[in-house]
Amino acid sequence: MSAVSPMTEAVTEALPSTMQAIVAREPGDASVLVLAERPVPQPRPGEMLLRVLAAGINRPDIMQRQGIAKPAPGVTDVLGLEVCGEVVACGPGVDPALRGTRRMALVPGGGYAPWCVAAVDHSFAVPARLSDAEAAALPEGLFTVWHNLFELGRLAMGETVLIHGATGGIGSLAVQMAHAAGCTVIATASDEARFADLKTMGADLAICWPTTDFVQACLDFTGGRGVDVVLDIVGGDYVRRNLQAMAFGGRHVSLSFMQGSAVTVELLTLMQRQLSLHSSTMRPQTHAEKTRMAQAIARHVLPLLASGRIAPRLHARLPLAQAAQAHALLESGQVFGKLVLEP
Repeated sequence: MSAVSPMTEAVTEALPSTMQAIVAREPGDASVLVLAERPVPQPRPGEMLLRVLAAGINRPDIMQRQGIAKPAPGVTDVLGLEVCGEVVACGPGVDPALRGTRRMALVPGGGYAPWCVAAVDHSFAVPARLSDAEAAALPEGLFTVWHNLFELGRLAMGETVLIHGATGGIGSLAVQMAHAAGCTVIATASDEARFADLKTMGADLAICWPTTDFVQACLDFTGGRGVDVVLDIVGGDYVRRNLQAMAFGGRHVSLSFMQGSAVTVELLTLMQRQLSLHSSTMRPQTHAEKTRMAQAIARHVLPLLASGRIAPRLHARLPLAQAAQAHALLESGQVFGKLVLEP
């Protein structure tokens, strides 16, 4: 993954010293997002400076805006955790031949801006078939699904997985990746009108959670056995119900907690049925861990993107200045796929 060549000094084009980027002026709702002047970042060793072509929007961005999650010390307050961009400058240790190429990257912050720095180790060459907006919609999902579903959840060919929030950016990608891995996929959604698209993506069963008991539906579909892995974004009482839908030895993976982070779990149930609980967030992962994940994604998932077997679903593309509207739209629950900002 790492494009390392003899050490070179960062080479920059004639760029302005400042830029207009999206920040939260204070914790709050979408209205606190504003354009603010920030310095154009400079690439450090192992980093590239990207001219941002598009930036994906994710729920961790909303949590940062709300003040629930904060950037690590030294990381910009500009929002945005994934981008597609053109390499305009290379820091020391980065192959200058990358200049002028398109890269999609997971970044610790700074994506909602005209320019952003990214670690070359946490980036990928953009497959030719993908547009800038499609590429920007991928990095956060690729890292999150790979690590949680296939590493922590140990999902394997022939197993059955229950994916909650399947119409979201992460969920819709998880459905496709699980299907491509030879797994049986059960997906939940709030609207039956989305079932046909979910099944095209690879869902074997779609459940309308407002009107159907997903636990019973999973047990019926699996002949009473239950599912091997649950990918959950809901939290709260869903965790208890998820455990009821799981097979012996099943693995439960929590990505978020839209109904609350406090849960009650009966340990005897876990012990008797040998169930396990897992969770993670991407931001605290070390540089080395993200590099390891990126290398695995490049081997196992990038060929599927290049061939078109999996692809991001875009709900809408909006101008960077409409970041507040984009956040409000994501929080409305009406988004199917990903929202992308374009400078």
